[in-house]
Formats: sequence, structure tokens, C-alpha cells
Amino acid sequence: MSRVGCYFSFLLLATAVLAQDTSSGAIRGTVSDSAGARIGAANVVLVNTATNFRYSAASDVSGRFVFDLLAPGEYSARADSPGMSPQTTPRLRVDVGGTTELTFRLAVAGASETVTVSGEPPLIESQPSGISTLIDERAINELPLNGRRYTDLALLTPGVTQDPRGLTSGSNGFGRSSILPRQTREHRLHLAETLSMDGKRNSWKCGGDVLMTWIYNFFPSLSGGEYIFDPIKVNPFTFEIQEAGLELTPLRAYAHQVPHYYLQSFGPAVTHPDTNEYAGFAQDTIRVSDRLALSLGARYDLQTFTTKGLQANPLWPDAGRVPYNTGNFAPRVGLAYSVGNERPLVIRAGFGIFYTRIPQIYNSAVQSDSGLAGNFLFLNNNNFFDHQVFPQYPNPLVNCAVNATNCQLPSGLAQLEQADVSAFSHNFRTPPVQQASLNVEREMAHRMSVGVSYMYVHGVDLIRARDVNLPPPVNVSYPVYDPSGTNFLGTYYDVDSFSTLQATRSLTCPFPPCVNPRARPIPQLGSINVFESAASSVYHGATLSIRRRMTSGVYFMLAYTFAHAIDDGQDALVAGRPATVQDSYVPDLEKGPSVTDQRQRFVFSFVLLPKPFYRDHEWLGLFFNNWKAPGVFTYGSGRPVSATVTGDANHDGNNSNDRLPGLSRNSLVGPDYATTDMRLTRRLYAGDRQIGTDG
Repeated sequence: MSRVGCYFSFLLLATAVLAQDTSSGAIRGTVSDSAGARIGAANVVLVNTATNFRYSAASDVSGRFVFDLLAPGEYSARADSPGMSPQTTPRLRVDVGGTTELTFRLAVAGASETVTVSGEPPLIESQPSGISTLIDERAINELPLNGRRYTDLALLTPGVTQDPRGLTSGSNGFGRSSILPRQTREHRLHLAETLSMDGKRNSWKCGGDVLMTWIYNFFPSLSGGEYIFDPIKVNPFTFEIQEAGLELTPLRAYAHQVPHYYLQSFGPAVTHPDTNEYAGFAQDTIRVSDRLALSLGARYDLQTFTTKGLQANPLWPDAGRVPYNTGNFAPRVGLAYSVGNERPLVIRAGFGIFYTRIPQIYNSAVQSDSGLAGNFLFLNNNNFFDHQVFPQYPNPLVNCAVNATNCQLPSGLAQLEQADVSAFSHNFRTPPVQQASLNVEREMAHRMSVGVSYMYVHGVDLIRARDVNLPPPVNVSYPVYDPSGTNFLGTYYDVDSFSTLQATRSLTCPFPPCVNPRARPIPQLGSINVFESAASSVYHGATLSIRRRMTSGVYFMLAYTFAHAIDDGQDALVAGRPATVQDSYVPDLEKGPSVTDQRQRFVFSFVLLPKPFYRDHEWLGLFFNNWKAPGVFTYGSGRPVSATVTGDANHDGNNSNDRLPGLSRNSLVGPDYATTDMRLTRRLYAGDRQIGTDG
């Protein structure tokens, strides 16, 4: 019983983990004499040059010392031992997540003297480490990055590409913004701690992390209504809706104010997707020899969601439930091996399992889409009954205030609304990602290194949304016409449709054939978007990088990536947008290149700080010194795109997931692109004041 209590107290003491560890660095090294014999009990002092904060440690019996959890910045170090001359180092740089290796060689003391080490720490880290790229601080300050976003820095590194889904829009919709106004307020409480201890050949770390988040999310999606202008047939004289009339293109339909569809959401616009995240880890880095280091570790993650605001729906038992997965244990292993003495070849490899965080937007969708409080209205101008209440563009059917937290559909129109449901599947699991890497790097010249690497990433149980309230599809053949809509091309477009065709005349079908409304298995509900642990992904990437630290006024980093990524998930970026699985009965047909798949990417960034003239040419120096010339050049191959068709050809209620027959998801490739961003800066001095000019 006492053992359990002690263990529980230890966990409380160590409430944190990588959150603090990954924001710090370390300096490790050895102290030896001029003959190479290790010196124990040597005094090593480390000073942060910016804050003057001092750290001290004594070397162990093997002459080793370590300073962990150091704030990034510049340091100086000094080592001394009785009977030996003290030795100091030049400026040391500690980077986030990096370990700086340092070696002191103390000479026998003669007259009172202090020896200054003329060398510098190696450019390449020789300890097992996470997958990361360090960018020189001068480069961060000088490179021409539009907006100075940290994501722009990430795009300079090998193996990183940009998600194109936030860059383009293919909507033919008009109306009040479907995503604005929007307001999200987050209040966070973050507790983190890491404990470390060093032995003769072992470095132990353990810790824990608690992140509690309270969220107010105001997102009145489509509460102002939206008109969609898709091809529609009208009377050529009056431009009234007519089944067998003149077909208008979306642009002509907009010019004549004849929209095809109208959408509007109702119900509460405020959700509180609060979440708590807990984590703990333990790690042991073993220095097997002076050339080989091995790192073994494990991490545990748990994410919980609030149950406040969730409503159960008797028509769908999984509605109003959030996942609670407790088996998220993730082992990890890494190694580093050095070949050679001066400028060694460093080989690093690693494998680990990482549990991904579930975005709160999914919990928000579960709160708002219970099928009880929130409802959705979809009107088709071609439908006889919908046409009777179809609003006149640009007026909304129901005028909801811009900042309204709850908008309701009038009771007289209740028969037209559909109650949609968003829910986690009953067997939902936190998605694990397996990641393996191999990196070979060497300092080829002073302050310049060359590295090649390979990365493998395999995601399983990834989130995929699927509308499960659809009837079994039936095959429907559509005739294919030329762009004029009058000449039949002699071919048919076969579609697995979730609606049937009606070939006989009726009140709702005056000009057959007509498409009948969907016969949903649960007719009281509209779409039931279930978030399933069903998708998977595979990524292979090889990179080449050449980097040079700022030396003699020159810095550059070259990064080339050749990669391929495939998955069978949806292309929708977040929950709240329509699920993009084309056939809910055969979701594996979505397998294809990932939307972020980019086969080749090349980035070259540089900073030039020329200073060609010194004291013997002071007048020339006034004009040609103190210039800065940074730049970034980027080339990328085209990204995959899907060949979609306009409208809702398969009649699943989602007009964004229909592809051309015979073409799979993301089967086409967009154009390559290249960008160049350069800047020329000059410092001007007016007395003691500095004035900067950019060009």
C-alpha cells in the first residue's frame, strides 16, 4: 500500500513532460587532462551571457558533466580542477531541442593563467534526438518572411510542405459569409515539469504534463443563408424555373438571379468544447561508448472532453457521446553513432509511436449537431415544393441577426428542415502514428554540414467522416451532352446514386425522368456524419540538406525533399464541412494520393552581410558596408487534385464529393510553382541612432 502511495506522489511531483523539455536545450561534455585521462570532481561553471545566470556542476568519476533544461541562448563555460589551469570556452549556442557537446582539456598549472579554448562546439549533434531542424537566429531575424509567421520558418526546412486546402476555394455560393463573424476564446491552465538525473553512462528523464482548456466557440455557420448558383433550366423568355427549358451556366444564373440551391442553418451557434490533456513520459539515454548512444523511452497520453452541452438522441444511440481512450502508451527508441574523430560522420535513427491530438472542433460538432437542437434547411429550386418557399435572392429565408447565438426556423416551415447528427462512432480510438527515421550527417567544411535522411510515417485509425443515413446506392446512367446542353455525345455517366429515377409523369415530376428524394433509413433525421477510426496513411520522404552557419557574413540553407503520401481519408480539413467520402458504402474507394502529397520541393535561403572595406578604406565603407541581402527561393512540384463535377450527381446531399467517372480521388496533378523573395537592407547611422531602410 505504501508503494502505491509513493508512486502516486511521485506522479504528482512530476506533473509535466515534453512541453517544457522540447522548449529547452542541453550542454554535455567531458573534462580530461592533456594526456586524455578523465578528471573527476572538476568544477564546471556555465553562464548565460544575456542574463548572467550561473549554473554549476561537478564532473563524475568518468569526467562527464551535463547541464539539462537550459533556456535557448548564448552561454560561456569554464572548467577548473585543483592543480590544473582553468579553461574557458568561446561563445556557446544552445538551441531548442538540441544538445551541445563540449570537451575541456586541462593542462597542469604553472604560473597563474587561464586557457581559452580556441575551437567551438561541433556543428552536428551526436546524441539521439527528435526529428527537427535548427534555424540560425540571425537567419530568423534577417530572412524576408512575409508576416513573420513561425510556419514560414517551418517551410524552409526539408520534409515540410504546405496544406493547400486553406489556399483555394471552389464555391459558387453567395450570401453572408458562412464562417464569419466567428469568435473563439480559450482559457488555459498548463502545468509542466521535467526531472532529470545523470549517472556514469545514463541520463534519466521523467515528467508529466497537464493542459486544461476552457473554450467559448461562437460559430454561426450558414445562419445567414447561402445561395448556390449551379447550372439550372429556365424559361428562356421569363427566366422562371422550367424542367425542360434553357440551361443556364452558373455565371448566367447569377446574372439573372436564379439560384439553384439555398442553404441555411438553425439552432445554437455557441459551443463549449472544453478538453483536458494529460501526459507522462520516462526516458533513459545510455552512452554505450564514446561513439554510440542509445535512447529508450515511453510516453502516455490521455485526452478527455467535457460532457456539458451534449444531448442524447434516441434515434441514434451514439449521439451526444465523446471518446475516452485510456490505452495510449507509446514506446520510442533512438540511437546515434559517430564514425571518425575530427568532423565525424554522425548516424542517427529512431522509431516511435505518437498519439495524435483530437481537435476540439469535432467535440464542437457533436455538441451542436445532436439532431435535436440544431437543424438544417436545404432547398432545391427545381423541386416543386421547395420552389414554393424558395426566397428571392439576395434576401435570406429567415433573417438571423449577425451576432445571434440562437436562430430558429419558423414553425410553419418545420416540415422542410432536416435534423443532422454528428457523432463519434462507438468504437472510436485515438489515432496512433508510427514514425521511423534515418539520418546521416557530416560537417564537410568549417561551419557547413551536409545531411541526407529518410522518414517513414504510417497513420492508422485516422478520423474519417461518413454519412451512414443513406439508402443502398443504385446505378443510374446519365446522358452526357456537350457544353451547349443540346448535343448528345453518345456516352453515359454511370453513377451509384442514393436516389432513384422516376420515369412516369406526376405532380412532382411533370417532365420525366426525375430524381426522387432520398429515402433515408432513419427518415426523421438528415445526414448522420459519424467520425470513425477507419482511415490510414503512409508517407515516405527522402531529404538532402546543406547548411552553413553564419560565418564571415554568409549564411545559407539548402533543402530538397522527394516524398510520396497516400491515404484513404477525406479531403475536408476539419469537421463542420461536408464529409467528402463519395460512396459511404465503399469508403475505401477514397484511397489515393494525399491532398498534401508533393513529390518534390526545393528551398534555398540565404543571408549575405558583406563588409568589404575596413579602416584603410573608411570612406568606401561608409557607402558599401552594413548592407544586408537575404533571400528565399522555393520550387515545388504540383499537388494532387480531384476531377469533380458540378452539382450532387450521386444525390447524397453533398455537392462537393462527386468525381468524374473512371477517375479516383486526387488522380490529377496541378501545376508546378516557384517563388522568389529577396530583400536589400542598409543600416544608416545618425549620431547614436540607427535608421534601417529596406528595398
